[in-house]
Amino acid sequence: MKYTTVIFDLDGTLTDSREGIVNSIRYSLEKEGVPCPPEETLQLFLGPPLAESYMRYCGMDEEQAARTTEYYRERYVPTGLLENAVYPGIRHLLKGLRQRGVYLGVATGKPLNATALILKHFHLDTFFDAVACPELTDLHADKAVLIRRVLSRLPESASRSVLMVGDIDGDILGGKRAGTDTCAALWGYGQKDAIAKAAPDYALSSPWEVCSLLLEEKAPPRGCFITLEGVDGCGKTTQQKLLAGRLARFGFETVLTREPGGCPLAESIRGLLLTKEDTGMCPETEALLFAAARTQHLKDTILPALTRGATVLCDRYLDSSLVYQGCGRGLGEDWIRQINRSACREGLPDLTLYLRMDPKEALLRRGADSVPDRIERAGDTFFEKNSRAFEALAGGGGRYRTVDASGTPREVSDRIFDLVLPFLEARFS
Repeated sequence: MKYTTVIFDLDGTLTDSREGIVNSIRYSLEKEGVPCPPEETLQLFLGPPLAESYMRYCGMDEEQAARTTEYYRERYVPTGLLENAVYPGIRHLLKGLRQRGVYLGVATGKPLNATALILKHFHLDTFFDAVACPELTDLHADKAVLIRRVLSRLPESASRSVLMVGDIDGDILGGKRAGTDTCAALWGYGQKDAIAKAAPDYALSSPWEVCSLLLEEKAPPRGCFITLEGVDGCGKTTQQKLLAGRLARFGFETVLTREPGGCPLAESIRGLLLTKEDTGMCPETEALLFAAARTQHLKDTILPALTRGATVLCDRYLDSSLVYQGCGRGLGEDWIRQINRSACREGLPDLTLYLRMDPKEALLRRGADSVPDRIERAGDTFFEKNSRAFEALAGGGGRYRTVDASGTPREVSDRIFDLVLPFLEARFS
């Protein structure tokens, strides 16, 4: 490998901190009584030292900039730093470099306390050997000084083949002054003209391109297929959305999909299956329509997303057919598996979350939300059988994890996240 040491900037390189920074800038300017500049100017605050931006774009002197910076920290440290998201691909990149024995560092203009909290919260801290930040009293951050500080912590026997990765021209110029090769992270906040003028050794558009450069990987690793199952009304759709939002913060690209549906043709079939009318559809036709929609969904949506490295979160999948049609309709598990050969052969989930809830409680919740469809009107006996069938499937272990679906949406979301994040980290980090 060409580089034995790789140093990263933080904001705009490892994480997208735009939301928390901009919200905290607005708070600080309001508290200081200074008019907030337009949105396009606020974007220029991203990357350079904050006090320098207050002086440049708001006309402050150093004393006022220092005071306004303190107001900024009042909001940023407890709240704004968590309004943040790891860029997709970063976690895999850091894991790959770590596995190859590369010495990893962070050189950022953000104060150490905030930097440490961000790295720890997003489970990035274990990847890094050294972190260099300015002191809280420093209004200006010299990137070359910070890079040299990381390099000073290298073991004496370590080679100094170093790459600095950052998203603004100051990162590139700082790397050059510190004697490192440089890579511009074009996915961040830097101005393209300024970056080009700084003349980095590399200019790459995504963390995956950096993986290709440093890890010599031609494609992202296969993504992860996660399904959410349970009786109607247990909260799958709500929890799917909450999980997607939380995973995105941790750097996992997510694709939300559902069954029946998930692609245009399957959505058309969904209309037949979940009509409010009694169409006289026989159980075999129902099962075959579910299988047809699933096969198209798998080919059109699920497999392409997994191929590009995304985490697919699907509201219902094969297990629902095993339960609803195999058990509830009495068609048998073997026949359901036979007509779902594509799903069984190339589309089995990596992880299935079974949201456990009493079927009567779940149906009361679901019935309060909308007019029941033809399947939801099947009766208590049908849903009690299905609940027992879900329990039997989930009790088999393997890819299944059972989640208590009672409580507030946030409480259930916490339970799910505590299961899913370690599972994904074990695969990708």
